[in-house]
Amino acid sequence: MTYRLKYGTGTEAVHDAMPPAESEQLALALAAACEDPIGATEVYGEDDGVVRMLATEHAIAVLLVGQVTKTLTVLQLSYTG
Repeated sequence: MTYRLKYGTGTEAVHDAMPPAESEQLALALAAACEDPIGATEVYGEDDGVVRMLATEHAIAVLLVGQVTKTLTVLQLSYTG
């Protein structure tokens, strides 16, 4: 089942400010995570299936997986350039 993507405070601005190629790479990775939040992401801290990490070549995102609400929220986004 597809999850709906949401951005936390300030994270969408980071994504918007990324160079086009890196932004597209992140967008594709986030789309894959919306299709399979556990399979397309990595453990972040304790493997609770709720907080996950998504890493691309130039970005690292911390995600909150809302199992009940079927949402994937970008809590933190770092552009590593």
